[in-house]
Amino acid sequence: MKIDLKGQTAIVTGSSTGLGRACAVSLAREGMNVVVNYHSSDEEAHDTLREIEAEGGRAIIVQADVSKEEDVARLFAACHEAYGHLDLLVANAGLQADAAFTEMTLEQWNKVISVDLTGQFLCCREAARIFRKQGVHDHSSAAGKIICMSSVHDEIAWAGHVNYAAAKGGVKMMMESMAQELAGEKIRINSISPGAIRTDINQAAWNTEAAMNDLLKLIPYGRIGEAEDVANLCIFLASDASDYITGSTIYIDGGMMLYPGFRFGG
Repeated sequence: MKIDLKGQTAIVTGSSTGLGRACAVSLAREGMNVVVNYHSSDEEAHDTLREIEAEGGRAIIVQADVSKEEDVARLFAACHEAYGHLDLLVANAGLQADAAFTEMTLEQWNKVISVDLTGQFLCCREAARIFRKQGVHDHSSAAGKIICMSSVHDEIAWAGHVNYAAAKGGVKMMMESMAQELAGEKIRINSISPGAIRTDINQAAWNTEAAMNDLLKLIPYGRIGEAEDVANLCIFLASDASDYITGSTIYIDGGMMLYPGFRFGG
């Protein structure tokens, strides 16, 4: 299998930390120009940039709130000004605002939906417009590629996180509908749905032995995922090695989607 991403350009939203940073750094390592996007932490975005540059990669930093249409337009315009084209969008930016359902405020609901679902819609729409205008070119077999970052909770219900699960369920159907509509224009769209991944946002789930042991009960493969696991899949979906894959959700979860509670009966 040959993977060649040299000379291509990617926008990775929410790439100042976590999965976004891992994807941005890995794509740059494979030769892509990267637009590092962040919402509020300029310092963390520069940490991502430094990591990319330390490995010989190229990147720029653009602050933008993906839930705001004008910010998304500015983000993509900055990419065009710097690199002149776009080959890949990794729609990764997301957040949580957890609460019991009966206690969840409208503000908490809207905050998550506006970033995790509407933000992906706005970024995907802008990318698709660019890909349609560019058409298929020398960089890739596709006119463009979109990777939506979802979650196992686009299928697994999650009490106490209704807004997040609803957003990710929406991402899954949005991705499939976009893929169906745009496949004829050689625009490939897929989702990555991680399970438990070791990132700062979920430290409470793994940073003590007791917490880790509880978590591993949900993971048949017996280990927590690492950000690099997700980044490796991102590289594959960005490449021509996956050219015949569109409209797919790939679960990267150590078997969490196998409902491990049923291993011993049911």
